[in-house]
Amino acid sequence: MFSLFRRKSFLTGHASTSVIDAGCEISGCIRFAGTLVLNGRLAGELILADTLLVGDQGVIEANVQVGTAIINGEIKGNIVARERVELRGSARIFGDVESPLLVLEEGVLLEGRCRMTGREGREPVKPQRRDGPQPVEENPLKQRIYG
Repeated sequence: MFSLFRRKSFLTGHASTSVIDAGCEISGCIRFAGTLVLNGRLAGELILADTLLVGDQGVIEANVQVGTAIINGEIKGNIVARERVELRGSARIFGDVESPLLVLEEGVLLEGRCRMTGREGREPVKPQRRDGPQPVEENPLKQRIYG
């Protein structure tokens, strides 16, 4: 049954997945080299090498350092991600978020500051053209009067 959640063993140098389910409470400094699924409560400090998945019932009262964070629950503390942070519709964040990529869904509560990091050297994203009404061109008469 647990093999569904587990990748390769941590001892072989590959990340594994762990679950802290509803009803579990953990406090202290947690360092983890894999994916963590959290539906319980965690207080202290959380440092993850890979991915953090916080379920609807998950509550974290800690500063979080992570590769990728996908949040549905609540975090009271700052989040620093190396790759991306996804805040899903039921997420409640009370702290600052620092990441190269931030995705916010409708309904998210974010009380804090956002800082985009690690984007140096990347090309800016060009907006994609949508079908529909085209922008109106500038009036040539206006250009003659003001230009």
